Amino acid sequence: MLDDRKIKVLYAIIDSYIVGAEPIGSRTITKQYDIGVSSATIRNEMSDLEELGFLIKPYSSAGRIPSDKAYRLYVNGLLNMKDSKVDLNKKKQIKEVLASESREMDELLKNSARILSALTSYTALAISPQLENSTIKHIQLMPIDKLQILLVLVSNSGVVKNSIFRLREEIPEEQVDVISNFLNAKLRGLTISEINSNLGKNIFKELYEFKNILEDILPDISKLMEDIDNVDLYSDGINKILNFPEYKDLEKAKTFMNVFEDKESLVDLLLRSPVSKDIDIIIGEENTYAPLKDCSLITTTYTLGDKTIGKIGVIGPTRMEYTRVINILKLFSKNITELIDILTKS
Repeated sequence: MLDDRKIKVLYAIIDSYIVGAEPIGSRTITKQYDIGVSSATIRNEMSDLEELGFLIKPYSSAGRIPSDKAYRLYVNGLLNMKDSKVDLNKKKQIKEVLASESREMDELLKNSARILSALTSYTALAISPQLENSTIKHIQLMPIDKLQILLVLVSNSGVVKNSIFRLREEIPEEQVDVISNFLNAKLRGLTISEINSNLGKNIFKELYEFKNILEDILPDISKLMEDIDNVDLYSDGINKILNFPEYKDLEKAKTFMNVFEDKESLVDLLLRSPVSKDIDIIIGEENTYAPLKDCSLITTTYTLGDKTIGKIGVIGPTRMEYTRVINILKLFSKNITELIDILTKS
């Protein structure tokens, strides 16, 4: 365990490095922080912290920078602190913007990533609800022209999917409404497996005159339900990494940006990270995904009822403003959960 003075020196170095991105020397700490000891004493403490693996000396004449081990100690201290009060005004502002621009789940998550990136100045990520066995809440068929129909499907979680299919023959608009009502009566509340099972029992013999149309529509419904149960990734602010001096090296920046072309690995990273109803933080070498070994990933969850169904978070250099990001993510967790509740009930 570190004594109080070492912790004060270490935290001062971390805070100073987060702001300035330059190696920190003992004189900087003496001038900027009232630790109550001489510069020589701070130098000794820094030397001890380096031996313990909490500080790194980038080159011989430099000061020190925090290691991943130091950030972990720092972050654990933040997470163990009594919860800070939520900024109700900011929460209300974020919720109003999201609510005004988000009528569907996809829109809500895209807008959440966009606004989160803007507020934090880091790259933001969100994954769609991890829903197994979603059920149909509503189906709507809308004629586009004589031979094309728009199929709109709404799930119990508020996810909306649509597709356009072509009719084999023209049918009157009022009959399209009849088919819509029939599909809602037969399929509402069913999962994809239940739909396929019921199809096997030939439940559509009641509407035999529209057998051809139903045979065309049903595969689209099954496909849309599969899409709803799949996990999608939304990201925003990828190029913001260029604003940090750690990524002035173009090759390093390119490696980071290429990560977002491998969405499967990113989704896997988010799904594998710990799931709690608060904040989870993965720092540097703790990342299982090699291209992000110089980054920190901070995530929180959103829920539907009592069930955690998705995540939203940010990726940035390990030299991240952890306190500010944690507080902002808490606001987003509450807002997204509240808006999902509204979407599923509307």
